[in-house]
Amino acid sequence: MSEFDGNLSRRLLIGGMAAASAAPVLAACGSPSSGGSPGKTAAAGTLATKPSKPVTLNILDVAGNLALTKPIIDAFKAQHPEVVSHITTTTGTAPDLAPKVQAQQQAGNVQIQLVLTGTDGLAAGIQKGLWYDLKPYYDRFFPGLMAGYNGPAASMATLAQDQGIELVTTPGGPLLEYDPAKVASVPTTTDALLEWAKANKGKFQYAQPRNSGPGRTLLMGLPYLLGDSDPSDPTNGWSRTWAYLTELNKYTAPYPPKTSTVMTNLAQGTVHVIASTMGWYINPRALGTVPAGIKAARFDNLTWVTDAQYGVIPKGVSDDELIATMRLLAFALTPDQQAVTYDQGYFYPGPAVRNVALSQAPAASRTTLQKYGDTEFDGWISKFPAKNSLPATAQVTAFDLWDKKIGSTK
Repeated sequence: MSEFDGNLSRRLLIGGMAAASAAPVLAACGSPSSGGSPGKTAAAGTLATKPSKPVTLNILDVAGNLALTKPIIDAFKAQHPEVVSHITTTTGTAPDLAPKVQAQQQAGNVQIQLVLTGTDGLAAGIQKGLWYDLKPYYDRFFPGLMAGYNGPAASMATLAQDQGIELVTTPGGPLLEYDPAKVASVPTTTDALLEWAKANKGKFQYAQPRNSGPGRTLLMGLPYLLGDSDPSDPTNGWSRTWAYLTELNKYTAPYPPKTSTVMTNLAQGTVHVIASTMGWYINPRALGTVPAGIKAARFDNLTWVTDAQYGVIPKGVSDDELIATMRLLAFALTPDQQAVTYDQGYFYPGPAVRNVALSQAPAASRTTLQKYGDTEFDGWISKFPAKNSLPATAQVTAFDLWDKKIGSTK
């Protein structure tokens, strides 16, 4: 998932999830070093594990991740006043991320210390060389990082190319979400979906993949559903996918830039079937923005496209800010804090580290998932294979091709 409507995020966070406390993951201290610049990485062997003075962290969220991690961030600030004096959070969109950070770096005035992003913003920044390579700091700030991830998270962590710390993961989708009062028999194959869309023109919708988790997951899931020659190569291996999307494009509703708009349209009855994921099925129903009676369906030959969200640090932050940000990210990976990421189902299940059970989550999360989750989801996760999202370069290519071949035509 790549974005989440800001109003929904704020409503969720105000909902009162208590953040559990946990000790940060730390190693031996070193001496502080000078401030960084876009072309310089502080020496890992000399970087301290505590800033020379408490710093202000400005966090930009382009993935809706604050819905999962805001309580963790608040807990870190409360427990570590020696590290951070103030934390601000703002939201933005993934397409705007790389230009914004690049402009600050070129001006020598990086004002964002941490970006919370999905694979879209991660990929765009990797392609442009915007993020710190964090591998030199693993031993000191993130000991046992890869061994601590659960299986899907460990696989998705490779997409970061050591330029981000994975915080949460989900099998995602692609799933369909539909109004059972309007859809007597939901399509469960790609052929059936196309036939349904033809018969119900303008009633199927998904958001622009560049800025939508469900849209992106549908785009990357179709090559598996359609049996394309190479699901990892959107340029040369997706002939069936591009042909299918071109035909489907004749009958879909317009492609909004945000998933939240698609959810609103479903709730208002403007569209009857949408592309979705587990989290986007659970969370808007829990928030009341989508009726509780809306249903989810899977494709008969489903292959999950695993999604994840990451914390990335723009090149150019000072060493003190780099230290504080890595301390925060390490804190977010402790089991007690990971249990918070079950949240209200937004990124179901959520935790990226091993052995974090729903029973450890806050009571509000357990209640929400019992009421608004789907008892079939865990069985689907076990039954069907999962593949990583596309790596950075291929993902950017897929978005560009979709914009050119599909999006620009409406």
